[in-house]
Amino acid sequence: MEIAAFQQLMRDLYLENDKRRGKTATTLWLVEEVGELAEAIRRDDPENIREELADCFAWIGALANLYGIDLEEVFSEKYPQSCPTCGRNPCICTD
Repeated sequence: MEIAAFQQLMRDLYLENDKRRGKTATTLWLVEEVGELAEAIRRDDPENIREELADCFAWIGALANLYGIDLEEVFSEKYPQSCPTCGRNPCICTD
């Protein structure tokens, strides 16, 4: 699935709920999911890690839709086939 198709699916499924919930509450849901991902990683639970990554991705799509941001566009601008910091592919940054 392309990023644009994913974002459209999130829009079709959840945009009205996301609008009712609002930007702040939607952000808090994302943060909660990131916490659940961290817990799954701490437990080294691969199946739960998969599930929580999907949840985080979905909430990112929800926020992008609420802010009217095209994720595919901004991702391509920020990561144009190279690292935005060193400009190389692969990245040679040392964190």
